[in-house]
Amino acid sequence: MLESCNAGVVCQGRFIFLLSLFVVLGVLTRPGLAAAISADNPVVSSSTASIVRHELSVTLDPVTHRIMAADRLTLHLPSPMPTGLEFTLAPGLRVTRLRAEQEGRTLPVRFTSNNRLSRDMAGESTQVVAVILPDTLSSGLLHLEWRYEGIIHDSPREPRHLRFVTPSDTSGYIGPEGVYLSSESQWYPDLGGSLPTFRVNVTLPVGWSAVTHGQMRLPVEAKSDATHTTIWDVPDPTEALTLVANQFIRSTREWADETGRTVLLETDLLPANAKLADEYLDASARYLEVYSRILGPYPFTKFAVVENFFPSGLGMPSFTLLGSGVIRRHYTQPYALGHEIVHSWIGNSVFNRSGTGNWVEGLTTYLANYYYDELQGQMEQAREQRRLMLAGYAVYVPPDRDYPVAQFKQKFDQTDNAIGYQKSAMVFHMLRCHVGEAVFWRTVKRLGEEFRGRQVDWDMLEELFSQESGQSLGLFFDQWIDGAGAPVLTASVRALPLRPDSSGHAESGAIEVHIRQTAPTYRLTLPLVVLGKNGARYETSVALSEGAQSFRIPVLFDAIAVQVDPDFHVFRRLDRADLPPMLNLLVTDNARTIVVSKGRDSEEESIYRRIVERLTQQAGGGDAGTAVIVVESLDRADSAVAGSVLFLGPDQLKHWRERADPSCASQVREENGRISVDGEAFEGAGLALLVSCHRAKGSGHVVTLFFGATPEAAGTVARLLFFYGWQSYLVFRDGAVVARGDIGPEMGRIQVTRD
Repeated sequence: MLESCNAGVVCQGRFIFLLSLFVVLGVLTRPGLAAAISADNPVVSSSTASIVRHELSVTLDPVTHRIMAADRLTLHLPSPMPTGLEFTLAPGLRVTRLRAEQEGRTLPVRFTSNNRLSRDMAGESTQVVAVILPDTLSSGLLHLEWRYEGIIHDSPREPRHLRFVTPSDTSGYIGPEGVYLSSESQWYPDLGGSLPTFRVNVTLPVGWSAVTHGQMRLPVEAKSDATHTTIWDVPDPTEALTLVANQFIRSTREWADETGRTVLLETDLLPANAKLADEYLDASARYLEVYSRILGPYPFTKFAVVENFFPSGLGMPSFTLLGSGVIRRHYTQPYALGHEIVHSWIGNSVFNRSGTGNWVEGLTTYLANYYYDELQGQMEQAREQRRLMLAGYAVYVPPDRDYPVAQFKQKFDQTDNAIGYQKSAMVFHMLRCHVGEAVFWRTVKRLGEEFRGRQVDWDMLEELFSQESGQSLGLFFDQWIDGAGAPVLTASVRALPLRPDSSGHAESGAIEVHIRQTAPTYRLTLPLVVLGKNGARYETSVALSEGAQSFRIPVLFDAIAVQVDPDFHVFRRLDRADLPPMLNLLVTDNARTIVVSKGRDSEEESIYRRIVERLTQQAGGGDAGTAVIVVESLDRADSAVAGSVLFLGPDQLKHWRERADPSCASQVREENGRISVDGEAFEGAGLALLVSCHRAKGSGHVVTLFFGATPEAAGTVARLLFFYGWQSYLVFRDGAVVARGDIGPEMGRIQVTRD
């Protein structure tokens, strides 16, 4: 039994917070048919017809942002026959030719188009091309030959949030910096619900190369001295095709799985990062080795790490697209590259059913971000990440913004992240603990092998795990997937009088643990650890099913405290006041004040002012709901300053200390350039400090201090400051973390009271 799943205990997985983002690429569903099709000429829903194959030829001109394309679509038409179909296409593209062919006959077709607001991309529009089919068609296969061209020029925008860029920050771009064409780009005609295969010819300027799903066919065709064409085969059905291009330097090697089957490993990096190719190829082979044993044979013939010209962390069938900054920071960790490789199976081979809740991110997060550390035997790290998962939910999911896991579809902000990635990952770990090791891993492998090319939803997962386990899992899924929220638990402990044991001779002790649940009531098993003097401890668990329950626990020593779920196995809502102080409590506070005094020189002042600008620009963008107040000093009384406070600059240490909880503030000292935190001393010109304490007055609010010993030390850290939000303190030397930790009482520890 794995260490983090105590027998009979409902346990959780864990999560490392991602810079990257993967969104399952889905086909957009569109409202009703074009006006050209009247009520007297009804059209069977497009979902009853599907695209079987695309044969695309595209020419891309980065200088003019232009695409010129031809697409020979193979459709399967149902019986009874539809009289028309609706295709989606980017609004900036113009159809110049459309004709139909069936069984060698060329048939006339009519089409009209208009732009409509997309349901899935608020504020964006899509072109709906309504194709009216001739009466002489029969059910079966139909070929539609399209020619179209136009401009795709939606420059990637700055992230709307402090920590990540979503794919919707651009709907597609063709330009000198690079090419990014995804499902959001609508760069080829599509029908909702289709899972086609592709053959793609891509013509680009000489010096440019393309990457898409599948594998490139050799040799490369030369078109002229100025352009060249590559041909790609995509034999696996896919929800949507992503095409990227740039002036890449390509490196390759072969990897063989345990059966001897070979997979092409590839990196497509820009010149500045090309030297990192071997590092990424090595890591790719390492993760493929691990996850092919868990999920079955790797489902594609290639895996490529491709560099993007704007920040991203996206997984597509047979490649991942990582921004230059990510590549440069050696993102070969399990929660980065490992996460995208797991998506090769979960999300890019076994699909999430369109229009239903997204289970893919939860399972991928569990397998990559959590389970890899278990495999490495890093159980302390696993425990820490379970704690971070609970903290993330407490920080980013206030009760009024909570919703069921079943309703999560894709990540737009940190609330979505906490529910769709973290809570969902914990659900899979609880499921693993509930059904047992053998059943869980047998079911996961069956999912990866038997459901390749199929769409799966939460209901199908419930049925699959129920079949393998031989038990009904309806209550489990109802509670953790279909219901919003999380258990809210409070506990108290008192010592019971000593009494003779059953033999009537020795005396035995006991404690009474009283636990209350705020409605709604959950059924769960809660681990408890009873602590005594000289290291004595007793581990047990209690089954909860009611709003208030008391449990008598016999112990053979004098109990002094009880730890409630000390390893953070049970998913529950923690009160913000019970969390260790951290920057993220400030970022998500409804009231925030920034105190930044005039710097000692213009460079230093500029560094701190940029932090102010970043936080104020992001206010209300999914991280907190109110504006930020910025002042140069705090001369007013504490009562006049609500919420959390951020102090910027070394001269603010005194003012920070005055408003911090004394027991926390006493752990931080600075004297003559020497910093002491939690009993450890640091010195040097390259030092910077980020430290948070709970406010001396103000439940759930914090005061945070950031400064550098020199402007250079502060500037190196400042640009990434908001990625360091989960510890009470971090000490940096020349931009690297040299110490980190939490300050405050132990979470979940309850002292035993005596009558």
